[in-house]
Amino acid sequence: MRLLLLAVLALQAPPFAHSVSPMTPAQLPYSWRAGCPVSPSQLRRLRVGYWGFDGRAHTGALVVNADAVGDLVRVFSRLYTARFPIRRMRPIDAYRGRDEPSLEADNTSAFNCRYAVASGPRRWSVHAFGRAIDVNPVENPYLEGGRVHPRGGRAYLKRSRVRAGMAVPGGLLVPAFTSVGWSWGGRWTGSPDYQHFSATGG
Repeated sequence: MRLLLLAVLALQAPPFAHSVSPMTPAQLPYSWRAGCPVSPSQLRRLRVGYWGFDGRAHTGALVVNADAVGDLVRVFSRLYTARFPIRRMRPIDAYRGRDEPSLEADNTSAFNCRYAVASGPRRWSVHAFGRAIDVNPVENPYLEGGRVHPRGGRAYLKRSRVRAGMAVPGGLLVPAFTSVGWSWGGRWTGSPDYQHFSATGG
């Protein structure tokens, strides 16, 4: 009976879809500025289907480097097929380019021209190149020097208690990204960043 129900649901579900469009400076009023390591012409708006925590299909948007589009289409197609839940997916400009409000909203986002949140010399984040993405940041917080980003992620610090939307070894999210060669920040020693996936490992 369960198999029959799953088959019926699969038939009723809309197929995975995506679209890609170019970006202009006017579309990036808060996340891009002169002096950033990439230009808007190197970025793309990638719209992809995803499943929400409400059990419904949605369409979200990410701003990513043009050379990351193919990888991310494969990743999100795989997540969509598996019905991995994502809370929301909006470009960081919806939050005026500010990371913390986006993280607190459990928003999955990619490009933001900012420096890395890390100790040592100031350097560009991989997000500033459009080659990194933070997925479900509440369920997958970043631990930085004893601080939790976002604060709502404290409820998910116990990673052995696996819940919907989490990035864990052997789950759905981590293998989807590693299958295209992207690295997971959850493996960083000392300051794991469970939400963070990047094409470069940074």
